[in-house]
Amino acid sequence: MTSPALAHQTENGRMYSRSLDALPTVPSITTVIAQAPSDMSGWAGHMAATSLARDPGLAEAAANPALLRGLAKEASKAADRYRDAAAERGDRVHAYAEQVALRALGRPHRLGEAREELRACGEEAFAMRFDEWWQLYGVEPVAPEITVWNHEVGYAGTLDLVAKIGGRLCLIDFKTKGTDRNGQVKAMDDKVVMQLVAGMKAQESLVDAEAGSWEPWAYGTDPILLGVAVGETEVRPMQANPEVLRYHWYKFCALRRVWEVQLQAAEAGRALLPIGPPVVRPSMQQA
Repeated sequence: MTSPALAHQTENGRMYSRSLDALPTVPSITTVIAQAPSDMSGWAGHMAATSLARDPGLAEAAANPALLRGLAKEASKAADRYRDAAAERGDRVHAYAEQVALRALGRPHRLGEAREELRACGEEAFAMRFDEWWQLYGVEPVAPEITVWNHEVGYAGTLDLVAKIGGRLCLIDFKTKGTDRNGQVKAMDDKVVMQLVAGMKAQESLVDAEAGSWEPWAYGTDPILLGVAVGETEVRPMQANPEVLRYHWYKFCALRRVWEVQLQAAEAGRALLPIGPPVVRPSMQQA
């Protein structure tokens, strides 16, 4: 995950402030979306089992319970290691995409350095496929990595790219994806639609982080919303279906309320209080 200037990691998730010297006050778009239930236990178990099965020390550990417990403990962290590695890879690919846009806009960039970082990690294929997509679709960048704010609902976030493609204004979110056994980029989660529609519904966009200056959001009127899956073998852009946008917006607003209520519940005090047995009072006859 990239780190916009006004984003802060807090105990309540990622939050945004209005300027560099202000405290964070609203949750990020991704923090709001994360309130939706997501059961990853099956995948985590699969990752742990696969890691253990591939461990070269498994045969030796089979007859040694202490050693086997150590291998199992290490294997249980496989999902976390995979998630962290995927997040770091995603940051590198997003950084490259941003530098491509900056270069196209004639602004200062570090494209060569970003490309070298991918190459050093064996990930240059992502850059190659991205370049092919960029040229094929004739992407004309307008604003890369633009931070937006919605006061009415209470959230902020950073859009990967605002661009024109085929003469139409597009709000774009890049997702770095792996490749399936057929050599195709893996599908994106439908949650990307919530992310895009929340960006579209912004009311302001950041002008200067240090000064804390903002301007009215200029790109929310009927843009095309694109989720773009960037893989090593291909780049697959997918348009958010205009017919379903309102429902994903309603869902996002409901999740924003969930985030707020959970915060209120956590700050309200202890949910469970100890209680002793009832006091037994003597009856009148006993008295």
